[in-house]
Amino acid sequence: MKETQSATGIAHEIVENISKVIVGKDAVIERALAAVIAQGHILIEDVPGVGKTMLAKSISTSIGCSFKRIQFTPDLLPSDIVGVSIYNQSTGEFQFRPGPVMAQVVLVDEINRATPKTQSALLEAMQEHRVTIMGESHPLPSPFFVLATQNPIELEGTYPLPEAQLDRFTFKINVEGISGDVLQQIITTRHHGKPPELEEVLSALELTQLFEQCDRVHLPEAISNYIARLVTASHPKSANASDDVRKYVRFGASPRAAIALAGT
Repeated sequence: MKETQSATGIAHEIVENISKVIVGKDAVIERALAAVIAQGHILIEDVPGVGKTMLAKSISTSIGCSFKRIQFTPDLLPSDIVGVSIYNQSTGEFQFRPGPVMAQVVLVDEINRATPKTQSALLEAMQEHRVTIMGESHPLPSPFFVLATQNPIELEGTYPLPEAQLDRFTFKINVEGISGDVLQQIITTRHHGKPPELEEVLSALELTQLFEQCDRVHLPEAISNYIARLVTASHPKSANASDDVRKYVRFGASPRAAIALAGT
């Protein structure tokens, strides 16, 4: 990334690049990119066929990061995600064989189809950017993002995401439908639905430099105070919580949510 190139300019280039594939969804792309630049994770929820998986792949390509996809199913085991240590008879030692979570961008497809035990395998990875196998910790590559998808209309055979995992996602994004004009454009320009090949806008190393630029942005005291009051107001037992919050909300936003708001 050129020193003279601003973080805003780079962000616009990435949005334009992804919009070649995800047509008519600039607002969705911008929200997803904001979470990436804030070094957060994304939960993408909507009906099948609207581009959830394609959005995750396009982000990975645009930021030059290694990519792995994990299809969550009811028979998936935690070791299928994080990896396993296998005893090597010739050396008399255990050797770690990494799982697909050892990538910079991990697409977890239909995350709510795996059991809670398997879902919990992501908790340490998403928060501490490492996995622990047989008491030994293995760091994940940097940067590291989890982009998860879930289908909200087919609930049979699914498991609700635990609060501890939901709290680790910076954004929950709905892709939503598209207009007739955009749909016609997609139909007429894509043979068998194949999207165009995307270019790499910046490398993973340049992405870390972008993080450094964003970290230098000053957070005014008025904004941090507003975030603190907003998060506090989401707690039903808070003095400044509204009647609707006390009636409909069981748990308020966590300090992790406040940090995520400040970062985005």
